[in-house]
Amino acid sequence: MINILIVEDEKPISDLLKLGLSKAGYRCICVYDGLTAADRLEKEMYDLILLDVMLPGMDGFELMEYIREIGIPVVFLTAKSSVNDKVKGLKLGAEDYIVKPFEMLEVLARIEGILRRHGKLETFIHVEDVKINTLSMTVTKGGEDISLTKKEYDLLLLFVRNPGIVLYKSTIYERVWGGNYPEKTRTVELHIQRLRKKLSWNEKIKLVHGIGYRLEV
Repeated sequence: MINILIVEDEKPISDLLKLGLSKAGYRCICVYDGLTAADRLEKEMYDLILLDVMLPGMDGFELMEYIREIGIPVVFLTAKSSVNDKVKGLKLGAEDYIVKPFEMLEVLARIEGILRRHGKLETFIHVEDVKINTLSMTVTKGGEDISLTKKEYDLLLLFVRNPGIVLYKSTIYERVWGGNYPEKTRTVELHIQRLRKKLSWNEKIKLVHGIGYRLEV
């Protein structure tokens, strides 16, 4: 599992990030100041760090000097929006610089892109006899090609990266289609119905009544 360290002194923002990233299948550890973050980095390795700039004890730019020597990808996520601050953060070696307030979906998309560039996301995903190639975006079942639309493919990836986790319909819609979930739409249900049929996964993608769906493997 991908480990992400969240270094953010505002607990509501930290909790929001952890909730969104955990739903996407990442393991998150939250710390609230730069010195504690430096201490954690001496004890445990992480795949990516989300780093605020304005932190007690040691600010994000100072901490970045230390992280650069370790080689962990860093995304600055801060209210400091001036061009000079962005340039400074990027020159220090950060992969990206996101200004608050942010959209969780954008943060997730940027994180996924960075992890893929660093080879930390798997190229091949196997779920029993289903094999997904995330580079070519192809799917086979029992060695036979399965033709999926782009949305069906994105939906499949969402499920296989969150096995055993109940995904709310609103979460599924936001992650696959983007935007707010329209209450009266049956888009999610219809796409899941087609995905089940193509993969013969009627018993694997379970409906959780009144909530959403869960992939059982």
